[in-house]
Amino acid sequence: MPVKVSVIVPVYNPGPYIEDCVASLLRQSLPAAEYEVIFVDDGSTDATPARLDALAAEDPRVRVIHQENSGWSGKPRNVGIDAAVGEYVMFVDNDDHLGDEALERMYAYGVANDADVVVGKMVGRGRGVPVELFRVNRPTANVENAPLIDSLTPHKMIRRAFLERTGLRFPEGRRRLEDHVFVTEAYLRADNVSVLGDYVCYYHVRRDDDANAGFQRFDPAGYFKNLREALDVVEKYTEPGPPRDRLFRRWLRVEMVERLRGRRFLNLPEGYRKELFEEIHAVVVERFGPGVAAPLQPTQRIVAALVTDGRYDDVVAFAEWESGVALTVDPEDVRWQDGVLRIAFAAELTHDGGPMTFPAAGGSPQWPPKDVGEAVRWLGEDTVGRFGRAKPDLLLRDRVSAAQYFHPVEVVRETVPAGDGSRVRLVLRGTATVDPADRAVLPGDGLWDAYVRVGLGGWTKELRLGPAPRHDRPEPTAAVVAGRVVLPYWTDRHSSLALDIGRAGRRLGLGRLTPGDVSVAGERIGVDLPLHVPVRAGVLLRLSGPGSHDVPAVLVPGGRLEASLPLADLAGRTWRTALCLSPDGPDARFHALPVALRVGADGVRAVPAPRPGGLRRVGRRVRRLVHRVLRRVVRGRGR
Repeated sequence: MPVKVSVIVPVYNPGPYIEDCVASLLRQSLPAAEYEVIFVDDGSTDATPARLDALAAEDPRVRVIHQENSGWSGKPRNVGIDAAVGEYVMFVDNDDHLGDEALERMYAYGVANDADVVVGKMVGRGRGVPVELFRVNRPTANVENAPLIDSLTPHKMIRRAFLERTGLRFPEGRRRLEDHVFVTEAYLRADNVSVLGDYVCYYHVRRDDDANAGFQRFDPAGYFKNLREALDVVEKYTEPGPPRDRLFRRWLRVEMVERLRGRRFLNLPEGYRKELFEEIHAVVVERFGPGVAAPLQPTQRIVAALVTDGRYDDVVAFAEWESGVALTVDPEDVRWQDGVLRIAFAAELTHDGGPMTFPAAGGSPQWPPKDVGEAVRWLGEDTVGRFGRAKPDLLLRDRVSAAQYFHPVEVVRETVPAGDGSRVRLVLRGTATVDPADRAVLPGDGLWDAYVRVGLGGWTKELRLGPAPRHDRPEPTAAVVAGRVVLPYWTDRHSSLALDIGRAGRRLGLGRLTPGDVSVAGERIGVDLPLHVPVRAGVLLRLSGPGSHDVPAVLVPGGRLEASLPLADLAGRTWRTALCLSPDGPDARFHALPVALRVGADGVRAVPAPRPGGLRRVGRRVRRLVHRVLRRVVRGRGR
């Protein structure tokens, strides 16, 4: 059977961090005969070479190539390309890992869209990844209709015939940004690029020891020499004008301006800061015309102008002012409405701990600004002018995988007078809609934290939705929607909003039921539950005694449970009750109810559920005590 995908993994002294990578590659949903994994060991000196050789000996999917250390990842990747036999090649770093269906989905998406390059949704664990690029699926993308240029890491799936036809390879040797050169040329020469945004394909991981290559401090002169090579690629495959300026803007924004802003810049040693500034100034003056910086966001445009003029002291002063900018988000309402969760919040920028204010009336501040005070005034007026287009985003982020998804937000923009009226606050009021039935944006069970993301004035700030004051925060019930049990709740640590999908037990509120909440009419029982139920849903009622009976039941809109009891099978006994709210799900979970049903000659009567026997209670107490002792021992060792 032809190999569909060759996965190429450059390897150098990853230690235990390679294990997650290996595990994710071996559990791919793509049939084993349809992909291969090529580890190219670049002269590792730890135990990794022996580990990989043993793996290859036992798994026919795995090949290992050993070579002398080349200094960086370019040569190992090229060696992997030359050895690959798959229709597509996929590049994975040895300390990252894939989603379980990544290869299958990316390959199918690439074939369906005849793509030379497939970019799968990325999630960063402790490191940044593009966000806007993966907002939606993009079957036919290029550098003009999609923000492809925001994603220049090599973690893509590329058609091998395209690589052979173009002769495209990674620059080799001890260097930086070899992936920028390679990926930029791939984007510019590909007939089609497809972006898969609705499934997390790649997990980009920051190691606990911070030993990822991208986190090491670089030599500015060498770094920006390599960056110029990426700019050379753009110049080779584009004509002068707005399209080229738009591509150049990515390097100006990400690799230059953002390195000179706020705490990121101020935390660098003074000598290194100065050297970094001088190298950036040289590239800007040498390679970028005025059309590159002009469309930048306001704060970025200010820094770019100061860099162009060589004003190092003003860049430092602006970074000091900008380091005081933050975001505040206040939850206002959380409620269920017709099966969707409506989340209302207010967001605004702050400066040095207080609401950030802006000029109420326009003026004519100088451009470029003559000093930082003038820059701040220009920034304020420009931000007010752009406020009509500002829009917050609400994202739900899975607590385990860090996968995140956007949810639609309705926005109201408020300009609030401040002080004597000469200045205003800019407040964004958003109402987000979360639909548990839409698995494209809420795909799995687990714990999901709510974040608000705001782009305004050139700042992109992200914050948990909270904290919410305990005394008057909204407390919506759990809901049963599209076969899913969803509980909105406030976290203990941050008092921020989160969703528990499919896992909540006691917090569902079912433990507050009393026998008085149960109505009986012959064989029919009804219970009003504290649940939001938008449409009729099938559930399962379990009766446990000297055996068990699973009784089909229904939840009707409003949260009422209704069931018909098989009285002939239950007579003369008291039955404990438990309820499964999602019987068709992969894990049928039963929630014990605090009421029991006593079935006698005179009919059915609801009574308090029997408490566990004395020995069982003692056993539980002993187990809890043992767990507490063990936790203390573990904590002591951790110190």
